[in-house]
Amino acid sequence: MKTPFIDAHIHLWDLDLLRYGWLSAPFDDSGVNGSTEAIASTYLPAHYQADATGFDVRGTVHIDAGAHGDDALTETQWLQRLSDETGIPTGIVAFAALNDPEVETLLAAHSRYPAVRGIRHILNWHPDSYFSYTPKNLLDDPQWQAGYALLAKYNLSFDLQIYTNQMAAAADLAAKHPNIPVMLNHAGMPVNDGEGHMDRWEAGMRRLAAMPHVSVKISGMGFADRKWTTESIRPIVLKTIEIFGVDRVMFASDVPTDKLFSDYATIMNSFDTVTADFSEAERLAMFAGNANRLYRLGIEL
Repeated sequence: MKTPFIDAHIHLWDLDLLRYGWLSAPFDDSGVNGSTEAIASTYLPAHYQADATGFDVRGTVHIDAGAHGDDALTETQWLQRLSDETGIPTGIVAFAALNDPEVETLLAAHSRYPAVRGIRHILNWHPDSYFSYTPKNLLDDPQWQAGYALLAKYNLSFDLQIYTNQMAAAADLAAKHPNIPVMLNHAGMPVNDGEGHMDRWEAGMRRLAAMPHVSVKISGMGFADRKWTTESIRPIVLKTIEIFGVDRVMFASDVPTDKLFSDYATIMNSFDTVTADFSEAERLAMFAGNANRLYRLGIEL
């Protein structure tokens, strides 16, 4: 792929510096995404550069990597040092538990670091506990909603990671806060949770896309199908672009998490193949320009 690329969703982690419960033994293959043992080793800018060899990567956005909640500010401090020293990451989306009554203190601290652009607090909840990442649906929690409302005060966007069954509530919340940019993660994670799942996913995506301040990242195909292929993801990728339009779509590798299911070159070459019929200007927007604008990275393309 020769198109310039800003990778809108990557992770870095140092298992000797921070605590990552989900990357620690004992490992269990019974969950929706399987065992994480294969990626449970330190992953630094040099590892990312090795994976991205041959691609014209102009910038990267680090998304909270599931470190222990008490390490959130330490993670940001570490990432800012890496950014200053190596240029990776360009932007940081930090973690904050928005249901913490004292969360404003953390938001203020995060926002003092120049690379910080937004917050992610993973919300994946499903009536079937097999799919859930969280014990309850935080979108319904008034304390969480109050924390979300504070993001605008600190000029922070929100990375929204949810399932189809949460999209209506997320759309209602986003509608109340048009000054908080929303980046929907992993194409809305269309897991197969029963009959009509793709129709329900499409309806939810359209509801979110009705608001101009909601954008979407196409990544994490393995969350929907561990054995995905270029052809199996084609309908998801093209429908997402159709719904959100070429000016609100960002592509991302989601490494190293997505290495549970594939590898960097396969992921990026698949996205390249599926979007081959778009114009070069449209491809530049989806692979680089939109991430540059939406995450306010200021990169010359």
